[in-house]
Amino acid sequence: MRTSRAVIRDAWFIAAKDVRIEARARDVVPTMTLFAVLIAVLSSIAVYVDPRTGRMVAPGVLWISIAFAGTLGITRTWTREREGGALKSLLLTGVPPGAIFLGKMIGATVFVLITELVVTPLVGLLLQAPVLQYIAPFSLLAVLGTVGFVAAGTLFGALGARGGSRELMVAVVLYPLVSPAILCGVVATREVFHGVPLSQLTDWVKLLLAFDIVFVAGGMWLMGPLLTD
Repeated sequence: MRTSRAVIRDAWFIAAKDVRIEARARDVVPTMTLFAVLIAVLSSIAVYVDPRTGRMVAPGVLWISIAFAGTLGITRTWTREREGGALKSLLLTGVPPGAIFLGKMIGATVFVLITELVVTPLVGLLLQAPVLQYIAPFSLLAVLGTVGFVAAGTLFGALGARGGSRELMVAVVLYPLVSPAILCGVVATREVFHGVPLSQLTDWVKLLLAFDIVFVAGGMWLMGPLLTD
């Protein structure tokens, strides 16, 4: 049985492998970013009325764009593992499933955060939301929400890695499951954009943190049965 240090080392190796592949192929992050930008632009045009309305709807537009684009990216990273039997080869090396989950999650989180760096200022510009004014509290909420969403997406993305049509079910199962985290992110972001200090949003932060812990720990535990069943 591997130690926690070995699991973390294996996870970093897998995450670094995904990042290196993406740096060469450049097909996941650009696709995610383009998709998120398209959603953000179309949503902004559809709902924008005035600056006050824009500030109110900006959190929803932002988190929906991230969620849809993130699902696309997570599914694609698992498709890479299935192609050419890469996932089977990885399991044959003795890497524990928990490390595979953690590594895939870290890599996908990096991709989603890169997308957010592009989409967030765009939404702020289109809807006149004070993103830069409250960048510190928003960044904390974005990271916490992203980790929880990606952890859940990584777990269910593994279903697609086992074959074919199950990829189509990932989004169907994922969105109802992560809706509490997305809702927390939307509400907390809306409060931040209205000038509410982070000290008054500790309940939302705790909920996002609890969501992260549950899905990271649960994903590492369930990945073994999911991949070997």
